[in-house]
Amino acid sequence: MRTDYCGNIDSSYVGQEVTLCGWVNKRRDLGGVIFIDLRDREGIVQVVFDPDLPDVLEVANTLRSEFCVKLSGKVRARPEGQINKDMRTGEIEIFGTALEVINKSDVLPLDWNQENSEEQRLRYRYLDLRRPVMSQRLQFRAKVTAAVRRYLEDDGFLDIETPILTKATPEGARDYLVPSRTHKGEFFALPQSPQLFKQLLMMSGMDRYYQIVKCFRDEDLRADRQPEFTQIDLETTFLDADGVMAITEGMIRNLFKTMLDVDLGDFPRMTYADAMRRYGSDKPDLRNPLELVDVADLLKDVEFKVFSGPANDDKGRVAVIRVPGGASLSRKQLDEYTKFVGIYGAKGMAWLKVNDTAAGQDGLQSPILKFLSADITDALLERSGAQDGDILLFGADNANVVTEALGALRLKVGEDFDLLEGEWKPLWVVDFPMFEEADGALHALHHPFTAPRDMTAEELKADPVNALSDAYDMVLNGVELGGGSVRIHDQAMQSAVFSILGINEEEAENKFGFLLDALRFGAPPHAGLAFGLDRLVMLMTGASSIRDVMAFPKTTTAACPLTSAPSPANPQQLEDLAIATVKKSS
Repeated sequence: MRTDYCGNIDSSYVGQEVTLCGWVNKRRDLGGVIFIDLRDREGIVQVVFDPDLPDVLEVANTLRSEFCVKLSGKVRARPEGQINKDMRTGEIEIFGTALEVINKSDVLPLDWNQENSEEQRLRYRYLDLRRPVMSQRLQFRAKVTAAVRRYLEDDGFLDIETPILTKATPEGARDYLVPSRTHKGEFFALPQSPQLFKQLLMMSGMDRYYQIVKCFRDEDLRADRQPEFTQIDLETTFLDADGVMAITEGMIRNLFKTMLDVDLGDFPRMTYADAMRRYGSDKPDLRNPLELVDVADLLKDVEFKVFSGPANDDKGRVAVIRVPGGASLSRKQLDEYTKFVGIYGAKGMAWLKVNDTAAGQDGLQSPILKFLSADITDALLERSGAQDGDILLFGADNANVVTEALGALRLKVGEDFDLLEGEWKPLWVVDFPMFEEADGALHALHHPFTAPRDMTAEELKADPVNALSDAYDMVLNGVELGGGSVRIHDQAMQSAVFSILGINEEEAENKFGFLLDALRFGAPPHAGLAFGLDRLVMLMTGASSIRDVMAFPKTTTAACPLTSAPSPANPQQLEDLAIATVKKSS
């Protein structure tokens, strides 16, 4: 029906006849001459209709926004002074010689000239996706997946599908269950990831697997979470952590260079312990120069119990953040920061303004200054690197509370003071703890198939609390792009991990029997990693939410306004599945 896309028409087409299809983006009547901006996936081009062709002009006069049309015309250069340098097609326009209205449009329920609610945008998603910014994001996403496929396939990876109807995988979230009609009372689970199947593929000799795959998790949502999301999933045999990291780092560097012409350079590595100590996060944003500085040893003997208590407690922590120029903060602003850290369990936030270092104690300002000797304040200023005009913000409490609260405060202050440096700051975080303690029990920090780092099964059982996992996370600008690990490939180690996690033999056989069986038949060493495709595209396009890089996402309540899903099931379907719904009592 057409000879080209609207956005492709440029000065090289001058003098040619073209036929285009698309939507009326805008219509303007300038005293008998009608201009429209015609839009399709590739962009917008200006079309002119004038009285020399009255039949065509008559049809053009009926056009309104979002009418779907087909037109033909001759490409001509725009007059001098009317070139639009902001448009790819800004040097030309089309003199319309034929026009057909394919379909009219009702008045739009969305106003493209102002912000629409997310509920409205998702309710009329097919209209929202016509907006150039949304169209461009989805096109960008398609190019990202194509580039990923090319890179991995050139490196010997095979695209292999894994089941959607399966047993639950232990990813820590609730499963979406699918009832079975043929096995009444029994359920499939939608996969939270292809974890076990990709390990089985390695045990099957496939050597290098990848898949751009849907995953499902029934969890509370936020900007970077959806009930269904997409992973770039990969697994390899006979490669260690360094080998997997080299492949995937190369893939991301290639992707940024291909798509954005950005050279990310070599990714630095940082241990989990250092990341938590210096930045209060296992996914630190290295664009932010602020760091957490430990000062407990300087404050053990002060009379101020808020400091000396945690400073003398093995499970406590006292740390400061130095904020350049922060001495200008008002008491109201400091009170707001105090409320902010309270969200993370902090009982308060002490502060120390550094007005004039040359004046000693007289150049400092703080409600707690009376508890601090000159020797201590001198030591605090030296360790933190404080300069005139700075402020020190203190955290003193249980170590986990201080780390989480100051880690969040670091991000907020960095944004408030516009401290971010550079556009892209990637890194690897490595040497994660194997387990974390909660409710008096140990839990796998990643998943129970992650191998420990440089330990035998006996050594792991003897000291699980201090064990490190052979795991790695790729982080970019404070966002975890992906994570992976070397997997357990022998029965003794897998049994040791299950034992530490309190999973008995019967439970292990029930949940993972097929995997345990596979470990008995010459299972090779294997390792892998999974990237969040939605997060990756969100970062690369500058979108604020993964919902803005997905075609048909759900709301924060896991609902679809477009299709009204979820919705009640047909009673006959429920009967076939032997399911009865129960109304909750009020």
